[in-house]
Amino acid sequence: MPSVIPSIAPAISELAPGFRALSIVAHAAPTQQPQVASQALEQACTTVLAGGPAWADAHLAAWAEVFQAFGAKPKRTPCSADALRKRVMRDGSMPGIDPVVDLYNAISLQYAVPVGGENLAAYKGAPRLLVADGCELFDCYKDGVLANDPPAPGEVVWRDDHGVTCRRWNWRQGVRTRLDADAQQMWFILESLPAMPLAALHEAGERLVDGLRQMMPGVVIEAPVLL
Repeated sequence: MPSVIPSIAPAISELAPGFRALSIVAHAAPTQQPQVASQALEQACTTVLAGGPAWADAHLAAWAEVFQAFGAKPKRTPCSADALRKRVMRDGSMPGIDPVVDLYNAISLQYAVPVGGENLAAYKGAPRLLVADGCELFDCYKDGVLANDPPAPGEVVWRDDHGVTCRRWNWRQGVRTRLDADAQQMWFILESLPAMPLAALHEAGERLVDGLRQMMPGVVIEAPVLL
């Protein structure tokens, strides 16, 4: 079974002092309880509409500052957790997409933390977080057609040996490694800054693992790794 050892470039600590990430690998089993995800998503939307969690505003403001530090415009391309939260605040809820995606979106909303989910089997080498040189490949859809949209030089990205898997740190995921409930090897990354309590980051990871175990009995979870 493939595993993963993500790496974070030293330049990241200069851009975001105190950055921490929780890496979780799951070897999937058939989904038997998809309602676990929909229930978690509904609960998370309720938390957001009530103004929680307590650190949400400070944490998302810190992410906006980090995005500005590497040249992104957070109002136009916010971090993933901020984008989800704004959508719920606008619409009052969030429609389901896929049980696994719904589950990690629920964790992101519940804890105001960016959460990525990736199909580990589609990776070429290990994920790494670094500053792009602008020559990397990034696959996305433009007007319904698969296209390459490379990052800007200096942009923070997740990538593997083939190309970028997520642009602007955690803003937009690529097509190649996109995750759904049919994937057999899943990788999740929860990314936080010091404005989010470390205990809350670990709790978010535990909630994600618990949800996966309830949703797909038989799933094998590797021990989470704090990066």
